[in-house]
Amino acid sequence: MTLKRRATAIWKGTGPDGNGSLSSISEVLNETPYSAALRFQNEDGKKGTNPEELIAAAHAGCYAMALSFQLTNEGFTPTSLKTEAIVSMEKGDSGWSITKIDLNLEGIVEGVSEDKFLELAENAKKGCPVSKALSAVEIELHARLS
Repeated sequence: MTLKRRATAIWKGTGPDGNGSLSSISEVLNETPYSAALRFQNEDGKKGTNPEELIAAAHAGCYAMALSFQLTNEGFTPTSLKTEAIVSMEKGDSGWSITKIDLNLEGIVEGVSEDKFLELAENAKKGCPVSKALSAVEIELHARLS
């Protein structure tokens, strides 16, 4: 079975001065603005999105779901799995590159030991489809059981 997910980008103008919009079938993204200025000059991200923010959101969501399945398969029911993904970019001689992704996890799971939680958290990082797709980049997990 093959699943396909779609999003559309429309770009108008030059790289430095142009702008675009992103849309998805679900309409979660519905002509959401993005541009070089929003990408490189608007650190708080409140004026629009950028590809790295979308990668972070996809990774955080996929990882939390993967960990939920890991826990469920071991007989634990997570109360809360809060995952923040931080995508780091650096400008080098060849231009911008994504250099690292930090996954910051805070979990509330009744009855699981910290060792088991950390084991399953690491397994989820390895098995998450988005982690696999981003495996060319260092992915560091910082997990904490509350």
